Amino acid sequence: MTDPVSVESLLEEARLAKAMPPPEERLRLREAAGLTRAQVATAVGVARGTVLAWESGKSDPTPPGRLPYLRLLEGLAELHPAPADPADNPIGALFNDQPYGTAPAPAPAAAETPAVAVPAALTGLETLRGPDGLAIEGDPGPCVRCGVETTYQSTDGRPLHAGAMCQPTTPAPSPAAPAAVPPALAPVPAAAPAAAVSPVPARVPTRPQRRSKSAERAEADLMGLIRGAVEQEAERAGGDEDAALKALIGRAIPDVMHLFNETRATARYEYTAYPALPDVLHKPSKREPDQIWEARPAYNNPAYSLRAPERNIKVTALDVNAAYLSALKVWLPIGKLEHTTGMDGVGPKRSGVHLITPAPWTHPHLPDPLGDRDTPGALWITDATLRLLLRLSGPKWGLTEAPTVHESWTSGATENFLDALRKLLTTARSEAIAAGDVLTLEYVKAMYSKFVSTMGESVHNREMVRPDWMHLIHSQAFALHCGRAYKVHQAGLDVVALKHTDELHVTGDWRQVFTEGRGVSELKIKQGDAKTAGEYLVGKVGG
Repeated sequence: MTDPVSVESLLEEARLAKAMPPPEERLRLREAAGLTRAQVATAVGVARGTVLAWESGKSDPTPPGRLPYLRLLEGLAELHPAPADPADNPIGALFNDQPYGTAPAPAPAAAETPAVAVPAALTGLETLRGPDGLAIEGDPGPCVRCGVETTYQSTDGRPLHAGAMCQPTTPAPSPAAPAAVPPALAPVPAAAPAAAVSPVPARVPTRPQRRSKSAERAEADLMGLIRGAVEQEAERAGGDEDAALKALIGRAIPDVMHLFNETRATARYEYTAYPALPDVLHKPSKREPDQIWEARPAYNNPAYSLRAPERNIKVTALDVNAAYLSALKVWLPIGKLEHTTGMDGVGPKRSGVHLITPAPWTHPHLPDPLGDRDTPGALWITDATLRLLLRLSGPKWGLTEAPTVHESWTSGATENFLDALRKLLTTARSEAIAAGDVLTLEYVKAMYSKFVSTMGESVHNREMVRPDWMHLIHSQAFALHCGRAYKVHQAGLDVVALKHTDELHVTGDWRQVFTEGRGVSELKIKQGDAKTAGEYLVGKVGG
C-alpha cells in the first residue's frame, strides 16, 4: 500500500518545479536589497561561490538550496519590483538620477567585450579557485592585466579578473559611430535616421513582469468592492447624487483601511500599526504640532508681479492630478525606528526623520526645497525631503550644498509598501474618468486623501497611528511638486508660483515639459473663472 500524498508534499513539488528568475534578475534583486553574496549564501545554506554561479548563469539552483533561494527571490521581488512604467516611479521620472550618488554603470557582457592584449609576463597567471572549482572573491583592487577594479584574485594574491573577463579601460572608438551630440531641449525631428546613436546609453528594457491569475483575481475582487460601494450608496440615495456622494465620503476611511488590509493579505513581511515613536513625532498637545517640518511650498517668484505697470507676460496656472496618490510611492520605515548620529542613519535602504542644518538657498527664481521657512538653524525633516536635498546638491543639479545631518530616527525601509493600494486606486480612478463616473472619482479621491491625513494621531482612524508615514507621504508630495518646478526651469521656462501640492504657475509653452491630461502623471490647466480660465498676464519687476 502506497503512502497517501499530502497537500504539503504536492506544494513542495510545485515549488521545486517553478521556473527560477533569470540570472540577471537574481543579481538585480540581491543588489536592490543591498545584500552581499555571503549573506545570501548563509541564508540558503550554500557557498558564496555557488551564489555567484547562480547569478552569472554558470549553473542553475538545485536542491537543497533551490527552494529557500526561490523564496528569498520571491520576497525580494515584492520589495523591489523591476521598473516598468515611468508613472510607477514619479520622483525618478522628474530627476532621473540617484539621491545617494551616481549608480555605477553595469559592466559590458563578456560576449561584447573586446579582447585585451595581455603582457607576456602576465599570461601564466591563474585565478584562485575554491574546492568547488569556482573563482573566489576577495578585497577589490585594480586588475593586474587590465587595470579595471575586480574582487577576484590570482593564486599569488593579486587582483585578477576570472577567465577572460578583462576589460579595456577606454573603449576603442568606432569609425562608424557619429560624434556625441550634447543634450538639447528641442524635440528630435520625426525624420531623424533610425541609425542615429544617442549620446546617452540606452537602458536595457526589463522583462515585463507576469502577473499570476490569483493576483489578477484579487485585484478584480477589490475593484468589485469599490464598484459595489458606489452602487450601494447610489441606490440607497434614490438618485440623489449629492446624498450618495456624502455617504461615500463618510465611509471612505473604513473602506480604504479595508482595502489596505486586503492588499497586505499576501505580504511576506510585517509592520507595526502602533509603533513606539520618539518624542519628535509626538504632539505635545492636541493643538500643537510635532517637530517634523514637511517642507510645504508657498512660493511666488519676486521677479513677477500683477501690480507691475506693464502686464504683458502670459502665465498658465497648472493643476497637478492626484498628488497624494502619486506620493504613496515613497520610502517608508518598516522596522523599529533607531536613533543614530551623523550620517549613520542615512542610506538608500533606510527611511525616517533626520535633524539637519540646511545649506543656504541662493536661487530666488526657484522655490526653496525646504518650502516657506523663515526660521534659520537646525530642523527635523523627513527622509523624502533629505533625498530631495541630496539630489539637488549632487553633480547633476548643483543647486545647493548637502545638508549637515546631526541625528536620525530611521529603520530599514521599502518603497513599495503601499504600492498595491496605490495601483488599485489609480486603476479605479482611471476607469471612473473614462466612464465619466463622478461618484466613483470623488469616492476614490476621498479614500486616498483621508488615508494619508488620518494615519497620524487622528481620532478618525483608530486602526493606524503612523505620524512618520503621514509626514513622509506629505513631504514626498511636496518634493515631487518642487521637482516639477525645477524641470520647468531646466526647460528654459520661468516658474512664477508654486503652491500646496497641486498648483504650478509657469511662463511659456509648458506642453514641451509635461503631458496634458487627467492621468496621475499628467497636468492640466487649472480651472478658473470665465475671464482667466487658468491663464493671466503679469509684469516683470524691474525689467
